[in-house]
Amino acid sequence: MSELILLVDDEASIVQLAQLYLEREGFRVTSASDGQAALDAVVRQNPALMVLDVMLPKLDGFEVCRRLRADDNSVAILMLTARDDDIDKIVGLELGADDYLTKPFNPRELVARVKAILRRDARVSSPASAAIHLGDLSIDPASREVSIGESPIDLRAKEFDLLYTLAENRGRVLSREKLLELAWGFDFYGQTRTVDVHIAHLRKKMGDSKVQIETVTGIGYKLAV
Repeated sequence: MSELILLVDDEASIVQLAQLYLEREGFRVTSASDGQAALDAVVRQNPALMVLDVMLPKLDGFEVCRRLRADDNSVAILMLTARDDDIDKIVGLELGADDYLTKPFNPRELVARVKAILRRDARVSSPASAAIHLGDLSIDPASREVSIGESPIDLRAKEFDLLYTLAENRGRVLSREKLLELAWGFDFYGQTRTVDVHIAHLRKKMGDSKVQIETVTGIGYKLAV
């Protein structure tokens, strides 16, 4: 069965346009027009991904995202921001969104982003992906669990994907653009701030681990023991 996408926007024309393009690509689509209805739909219908507008009646998109992540719901979230404002994007990422897109958007790019998020999640979760052990760090892609020594660390979906990508390429310096391609699954769209926010989260959660993410000035990041 094809994957279910939940569109959350109170502008009917945007929902209709996105639905047209997503269904053309074989996705099943459902929708909600306010934040509370979105939360109910996630619980009831268990979509693979939610396209979530920031500006919504009842509960805004930030609050919807915050509540889902607080409940450990890992549904993929692509946030829509009404203006090209870095603060909206950063807040969304801080709350656990997987990616963001600025309105008005090209519906073909929306479809590309949706596919990229779902493709990356499927690849990293594949049983064929080998567990990685580096220093005191252990990463198990099958269960999507990470531990430092005997202590598990709680990572959001894209934090896990990013750490796994760095670990697969340990010792190599990866540019932000390359990390976007590998961990998010899409070609460079100019969204390198996404990578920096997630790197900051990972560093904080990894604490005093013997494995650290190093910044290589002017180039990118690498994982070093």
